[in-house]
Amino acid sequence: MRNQGDRLLAEAARLDRARVVLVVLGMSLAAGAGLLLPNALAAAVDSAISGRLSWPKVLWLLAIGVTEIVANVAAGVLTTKVTSLATAWLRRKLADHMLALGTRLSFAPGDALSRLTGDCFNAGSIASVLVGLGSAAVTSIGAIALLAALDWRLAVVFLASVPVALLIARSHIRHTADDVLAYQQVSGELSARLLDAVRGLRTIAVSGTAEREAERVLRPLPRLGAAGTGMWRTQARMVWRAALLLPAVELAVLLAAGFAVLAGRMTVGQVLAALGYVALGMALVGQIPQLTTLARIRSCGTRIAEVLDTPVPGPGARGVSPGPGTVELREVTVPGALTDIGLTVPGGAFLAVVGRSGSGKSTLVNVLGGLRAPEHGQVLLDGVPLAELRPEELRTAVSYAFERPALMGATVADAVGYGTWANEEAVRGACQAAQVHDLVVRLPEGYRTPLRETPLSGGEAQRLGLARAFVRSPKVLILDDATASLDTVTESMVDSAIAGAGCTRIAVTHRAVTASRADLVAWLENGRLRALAPHAKLWTDPGYRAVFG
Repeated sequence: MRNQGDRLLAEAARLDRARVVLVVLGMSLAAGAGLLLPNALAAAVDSAISGRLSWPKVLWLLAIGVTEIVANVAAGVLTTKVTSLATAWLRRKLADHMLALGTRLSFAPGDALSRLTGDCFNAGSIASVLVGLGSAAVTSIGAIALLAALDWRLAVVFLASVPVALLIARSHIRHTADDVLAYQQVSGELSARLLDAVRGLRTIAVSGTAEREAERVLRPLPRLGAAGTGMWRTQARMVWRAALLLPAVELAVLLAAGFAVLAGRMTVGQVLAALGYVALGMALVGQIPQLTTLARIRSCGTRIAEVLDTPVPGPGARGVSPGPGTVELREVTVPGALTDIGLTVPGGAFLAVVGRSGSGKSTLVNVLGGLRAPEHGQVLLDGVPLAELRPEELRTAVSYAFERPALMGATVADAVGYGTWANEEAVRGACQAAQVHDLVVRLPEGYRTPLRETPLSGGEAQRLGLARAFVRSPKVLILDDATASLDTVTESMVDSAIAGAGCTRIAVTHRAVTASRADLVAWLENGRLRALAPHAKLWTDPGYRAVFG
């Protein structure tokens, strides 16, 4: 996977070749000016000490300094452009692949978001980091050559420090790469767990499992701490070693230069130039922290490549078979969420899905309706695997309503009929079934009221989400805590309207009264189906009663 990530980074670095070439030229110009600066300074100082100040030499010194500054600024601006383009390209490429995968995306939402934001941003800086490291290497080599031109003995003294610098860099790279990758992976896992907890906040509060949920969310924290501690310990060792190396080398070169002055081989100005060349020669050592950045960039490339290498399955080609809407799961497994789930929901039946937070309820209903493909096992609708159905047929046959529906469209009517060709009569009928019609007709423009000008409470938004699900007249209706904000009376009226439609109903709930109205209750625990039975039978179990607090 590391090779795929490196190839992706290479492709990102080559996106804007013209600007990358300009960045290289700008940094090369800055490096060249930086290498000329010590010698120009030496000439100006020597002329001043001799009592015969040479203005051409002073002006040459100023010209070189200005050139270095301008070149660095120009390279910095171009680097920002190159990084922005690479980041945007990576995000677009990753987002397109995620959308193509759709519900088959096997990464948790928090982890996927982390890859799309932070990982793409870090990976997008690959060109600038590589050019910066290359520029530092060229500067160091040039400085050593110019130091040798002043006095070969100084170059020998300086080169004695090179093995130490290489040893520091090698140790840093070896110890950093694994820690950086582990840190990013655990960060993504932690983000995913936290996002799940925030989504299920009401359920957690009702079931009184806040402490248990906090423990579940923070479970990866020790691994995150270990990876972070290892990464920063390596960084700290590198920093203090590099910080000691530069003054030690400068002192050694200064001593050698002092003897050269006494022997008449060097002037005072050339001593200053030698110290300048030492500082430039150690530029590569100063770039060692960038090796941590490079390791992080490679890890980000690997994480992005993991998503891009996930194959996109072709769409199904079959239509929905005639039938009452029987849904069957056969040994379904979703890693980290569900394990060997097998159950059948008869056509027209009402199945309630219950369980503590993190038990896999939302994952189960996502699998039941084809919003998420299982890693193992099959899901069938009236005997046909969901994976073989045409997407448009599946979305017509199976409809969803969520706890926090995302309402889209210009008007209220558009929001209810979103994704369908429903006419005004069908929209009104769906809103009446969802017990939201009376609210809509009281709006300034009724069903034509702009959605952005429609203030909605949580319960009102849920009822519009329910209406959007009803308008499709589905075979299977799945409610993922979609009545959590409704009062008991309104929920009962909505339930009666759904029952009258005769479709198969599957509802995630944390209310015992809702479970009591179901034909069957699927009780989940730690991703496994603990029991499948009517509510009255399960109510005798203290563990089942505890689910409802």
